[in-house]
Amino acid sequence: MRKSVVAIVGKPNVGKSTIFNRLVGERISIVEDIPGVTRDRIYSEAEWLNTKFNLIDTGGIEIGDEPLLVQMRQQAEIAIDEADVIIFMINGKEGITAADEEVAKMLFKTNKPVVLAVNKIDNPEMREQIYEYYSLGFGEPFPISGTHGLGLGDLLDEVVKHFPERAVEEYDEEVIRFSLIGRPNVGKSSLVNALLGEERVIVSDIAGTTRDAIDTSFVKDGNDFIIIDTAGMRKRGKVYEKTEKYSVLRALKAIERSDVVLVVLDADTGIIEQDKKIAGYAHDAGKAIIIVVNKWDTVEKDDNTMAKFEEKVRKEFQFLDYAPIVFLSALTKKRIHTLLPKIIVASENHSLRVPTNILNEVIMDSLALNPTPSIKGRKLKILYATQVAVKPPTFVVFVNDPELMHFSYKRFLENRVREAFGFEGTPIKIYARARK
Repeated sequence: MRKSVVAIVGKPNVGKSTIFNRLVGERISIVEDIPGVTRDRIYSEAEWLNTKFNLIDTGGIEIGDEPLLVQMRQQAEIAIDEADVIIFMINGKEGITAADEEVAKMLFKTNKPVVLAVNKIDNPEMREQIYEYYSLGFGEPFPISGTHGLGLGDLLDEVVKHFPERAVEEYDEEVIRFSLIGRPNVGKSSLVNALLGEERVIVSDIAGTTRDAIDTSFVKDGNDFIIIDTAGMRKRGKVYEKTEKYSVLRALKAIERSDVVLVVLDADTGIIEQDKKIAGYAHDAGKAIIIVVNKWDTVEKDDNTMAKFEEKVRKEFQFLDYAPIVFLSALTKKRIHTLLPKIIVASENHSLRVPTNILNEVIMDSLALNPTPSIKGRKLKILYATQVAVKPPTFVVFVNDPELMHFSYKRFLENRVREAFGFEGTPIKIYARARK
């Protein structure tokens, strides 16, 4: 069941990024008292009353023809198009401005739920001045203060009321669901066609021609698969982002529905920063990951070409050291047969459970090989460990004091667990807990 999407929109410098950071619980957006400092959409997960949703922070909407303002407006339009609910934010210290009225006109055309938030209402006396905002036509205005965190509960109560009902997907547990994410024009749709062996998806050299995610089921060698193709963007009538831009929210929707995520790279153009950002979303979501280097047929090769490219991938994607790398060509179908076996292994490892007694044997052997360190005269004591979840495999190590578990030692334990049980293709998580 995919999460609902909330977009925070409004003209620049009304406090959108401050509210965004409060709602997601960390300082992700850059907060600076300069109009227009947030120039791109920023995505994160937020939660209210046990309901998780994706939150988008947008650059401010301003009317004007300057290139930056035009791009910021386009970014906000994309976020609005993707959102289920829109928080329209206004600076309560300024009152309603002409720019606010222009944004309101844009939002009226969406026919989507709009919750009006009047920010920078920092004291009770100012709450008496919010009644003028009823004139915008969005119902009750909600006074909030991003600086002091006031009024956010009432605002979120109203937002959650407008979330649409989500149908629960009824795929069998044995079905392996995998998605393809990556920059536009790296060959995701071609790869889908190559895997299916037929032209089930329109393939084009124009970036962004696939308008929406497509679920396709197929059976191969007795294994059931669902492909979630995230090849492009959706906008009625036009492709609305430049080639180097990627519909991150579309990828997030597909990632959360997948067991395995294929991070597709273009062997011809190489690796860019956007590739790492996209892969980071799948890693943070705890999904099994395979790095697919497509268009391998276009690369001039010698005996060391593959090894050199793999070394570069490992250097650029250090956080994906567990992910196997598959080199192939969707166009010529060369090495395409190597991909599905990797997907099966990654999926199996993603849901692998380790018996507690065997896990603790590995942990105790690790302690003998590398005794726990002492910090400020106190020594970390590991009592026992157990696996508490799968997808991804998650382990809890019970210790005398979690503060003594240094990151480097946790990493050592992770490596030892991987040596013992494999876990190729899947992240694993290890948490230190005090035994009560």
